[in-house]
Amino acid sequence: MASVSPPQTKSKLTLFIVLAMVFGIVVGYIINTFSKNGTISADGLNAFSNNIKLLTTIFLRLVQMIIAPLVFSTLVVGIYKMGDIKTVGRVGGKALLWFILASLTSLLIGLILVNIFNPGTGLELDLADISGATSIESKTQAFTLHHFIEHIFPNSFISAMASNEILQIVVFSIFFGVAASAIGEKAKPIIHIFEIVADIILKMVNYVMKFAPLGVFGAVASIIALKGLGIFVFYRDFLLYFLVGIVVLWFVLSLAGWLILGANLKYLIKAIKDPLIIAFTTTSSEAVFPKLTEELEKHGCNNKIVSFILPLGYSFNLDGSMMYMTFASITIAQAYGIHLDIGTQISMLLVLMVTSKGIAGVPRASLVVIIAVCAMFKIPPEGIALILPIDHFCDMFRAMTNVYGNSIATTVVAKWENAYQPVKTTL
Repeated sequence: MASVSPPQTKSKLTLFIVLAMVFGIVVGYIINTFSKNGTISADGLNAFSNNIKLLTTIFLRLVQMIIAPLVFSTLVVGIYKMGDIKTVGRVGGKALLWFILASLTSLLIGLILVNIFNPGTGLELDLADISGATSIESKTQAFTLHHFIEHIFPNSFISAMASNEILQIVVFSIFFGVAASAIGEKAKPIIHIFEIVADIILKMVNYVMKFAPLGVFGAVASIIALKGLGIFVFYRDFLLYFLVGIVVLWFVLSLAGWLILGANLKYLIKAIKDPLIIAFTTTSSEAVFPKLTEELEKHGCNNKIVSFILPLGYSFNLDGSMMYMTFASITIAQAYGIHLDIGTQISMLLVLMVTSKGIAGVPRASLVVIIAVCAMFKIPPEGIALILPIDHFCDMFRAMTNVYGNSIATTVVAKWENAYQPVKTTL
């Protein structure tokens, strides 16, 4: 595989990312203050926010351009190297077992905590600004059963690659890899080409990640300039209770990881430190996929396991998003004074379990799914306006948790397959 960045370079990148986040908060706060005292007009504020956010757009587009070829090439090579369909089925079965258990656990944590804290009780949604909900609500039709099936199975591989439909690419890659494995030696030349492609793209990762601090600065400065620091106070209860859920989920994931990985868990966390920070600051777990692939392999996970499991995890194992969906959906019901009995809530949990799969490449996917499920259970979808202003900050923790959950899942499966030789670095 492609060479990885030396430790000194990685440390500098982490420092630059943290500094960019702090600098973004300061600049955003200054611009927000100037807009309040009239020094900067409303149009000027919006222009600043839109323009500074272009830095984030550039970074995310640079990452997105390499995700599809990386997923395809690494997944095909990973499946081919496993040797036969039985091996693919065994490894895939172990991964799906972990994904299902992790998803159910995440959903249950959100459901239990939202019933304990009741964050939506007593809220007046009639006063909420629902203008931001319209564009999102119009996308919910994509999550009917018919469109859900279409979302999984591609009618064109080229179309799936062009639109970064990760789940469709995964499906095609599995068929391609299994077929290549079935014909054996004759497929070696094309597999060798895919290995070279994966190496080249992973080398590109090192170049692209140099833009990460700029992307972080743009994202943070934009949202603070528009909303100001007061947004943290205005939504403190919802965010606080959600963070309690994140802490509980991290504890459960860490406990499960420690039971299987033992002391190596702390070295895994050290290895994925940069992807966690980038996911947190850019609110995108997709943005760190190439870097996470590189770091897990460097940590000691066999490349064929990483190439197979990680793309599956991005489609089936979004732990942070899953917890948020039950938490937010029932909060909206509480805000409207709608009582949901335990049976209805369990039904909602199971619906979310299905409809949330394969949403990794959909912008603001959690909100789309929440609106669709709310409508299904007769909860006014306009209630999404309640969480729109705080969603950006919740998305920081969702994205970071998604990365953490998939890192543990990949490493656990690697150990189960005796394909894990942890590199122990100093914490």
